[in-house]
Order: sequence, then structure tokens, then C-alpha cells
Amino acid sequence: MPIYKTITVSPTTSVYIWKVTEPEDQLAEGIMLTSHCQNRMEGMKSEAHRRAFLSIRHLMAEAGYSDSDLFYDAAGKPHLKDGNHISITHSHNFTGIIVSETDEVGIDIEMQRDKILRIAYKFTPIQEYRTLANTDAIIRKLTMVWGAKESLYKIYAQKGLSFLRHIHVMDFTFDDKRTVAEILYEGKKSHYDVEFLEFEGFTCAYALKLMGR
Repeated sequence: MPIYKTITVSPTTSVYIWKVTEPEDQLAEGIMLTSHCQNRMEGMKSEAHRRAFLSIRHLMAEAGYSDSDLFYDAAGKPHLKDGNHISITHSHNFTGIIVSETDEVGIDIEMQRDKILRIAYKFTPIQEYRTLANTDAIIRKLTMVWGAKESLYKIYAQKGLSFLRHIHVMDFTFDDKRTVAEILYEGKKSHYDVEFLEFEGFTCAYALKLMGR
């Protein structure tokens, strides 16, 4: 069961990505779930969701954690019992986590699909992207912006936060593979570094909250 990719973001922060190709029984080997998570998984009707759920526990093991080290707050944000920061994502046959000893973090994986053209107005001013060369480039860029905003939303974890009105991603080129972003919500401003990775028609965005900003 090979891990698909590991990224050392900094000495204290790492990203782990899994490509889910194994059958459920193979993924279940060596994984100990809490009774709560066992019940959660048994309640999943989709085998694909159960396989993704198990693959995330393998990613956690790569980072040195077990299922019992994870808990969720009232907003649904995941935390680690040792105080380190974690974020989790799942899209089709890819799952990912980011773990940091020092920074609040968020991660999102999205499939690059033309559906994003129909919903773009909900999260970004679409006219900003009409100068791109072709539709495929627009889809790639919009997917990156959506992933960036989703990863920031996971860090902030506040109801009422709007992708369109409150989360702002500075423009970037495909070659940059990184940008900065800010959240301005209820009079408070916070800043973030965002990096991107593209693979097999998917986009991964991961964000770190900048300390003291």
C-alpha cells in the first residue's frame, strides 16, 4: 500500500497524499479504530467512502498518529490530542492530510472538472479569468482558487464565512504554484501562504496561517 506523495513543507509541516487503489479489506489491515469511528465507518453506505476513510488512517500512521489521536470540535474541525495541527481532505480516489507542529493548516484536493465554470460566480469574480488562453486553463485556475479558499475555510472554521465576500486569493501564475491570501471577517484580518500541486487531473492546495498576522 504505497503512499502516493509526501511533501516536506517546512521542518515542522508535512503533506501526505494517498491514491486509493486497494480493496477495503486490505486497507483495514493494521488499522485500529475507536468505537466512535468504527460506528461512523459502518454507517457509510459507499464502499469508496469507507476505503477513503481507512486510507486517511494510513496517512495518519505515516505522520506518527493513530485514530485515537484525532478528535473534532463543535465546528467539525479536526484536532490532534498532542496539540499539533491537522487538516484532512478526500476527493474521488485521492485522500490527503497536512500536519504541522507550529502552524494552523488546511488542505483540499479537487478534481479538475468543467462543473467549476458553472459555480465560479459563487466564490470568485469570474471575469478575472477571461484573459486565460483557453477553457482548460480557466478550469485549472478556478480549481486552484477554489482549493485555496476551501483550505482557508478549513483553518478558519467559522459559520457565515463567505468564499466570495470574505476570502481573497491574490492572483498568481501557473508557474508560481503558490500565492498568498487573506480572510477579512467581522473586522478581523488574517493572512495565509498557499501552495499548489497538480497531478492526474487533480489539484491539491494547502495553506498555512502566517503567525501574528
